[in-house]
Amino acid sequence: MELAEKAIAGNDDAFLSLMLIHKDALYRTALAYLKNEGDALESVQEVTFRAYEKIHSLKKPEYAKTWLVRIMMNYCRDVLQKQKRLIVDEETVLQHGFSEDYTYLEVEEAMAKLTEEQRELIHMKYLQDVKIKEIAEMSSTPEGTVKTRLYKALKSLRSFFDDKEEKGEIRRV
Repeated sequence: MELAEKAIAGNDDAFLSLMLIHKDALYRTALAYLKNEGDALESVQEVTFRAYEKIHSLKKPEYAKTWLVRIMMNYCRDVLQKQKRLIVDEETVLQHGFSEDYTYLEVEEAMAKLTEEQRELIHMKYLQDVKIKEIAEMSSTPEGTVKTRLYKALKSLRSFFDDKEEKGEIRRV
């Protein structure tokens, strides 16, 4: 928190240290969205630049990580919107080695069934370990509403996997 306060005050070394601390979380977020190592690395650079320009707008230093992850998520959404997500054909799947990773593909398919808001909630809560209170403050939403939305998203995921299991399309590992 002290580091974030110094960065907000304009200390470049503190900002750099802050980014180094959170670079892994930012990279994982970008990779989860963009599915491409090169694009993820590029997005970390772009978000570092954007955060540097806007660090003075961070109101609560204790939420620096959450603030950075939110910038990353917004940036990745912009990138995906520009790309209009290409349809992956069988040849591309084989080239990238995903053909054997059924669990990954099943999770991706399940996540695709969720709304953008639900995907963000799942990502922040379970991949970035952001607390519900922080998510509520970031989105200016009551904690109870965040919990309800998270519950509904998880229920949708469970329903998707239960349906697949009933049809014999997947097995629990």
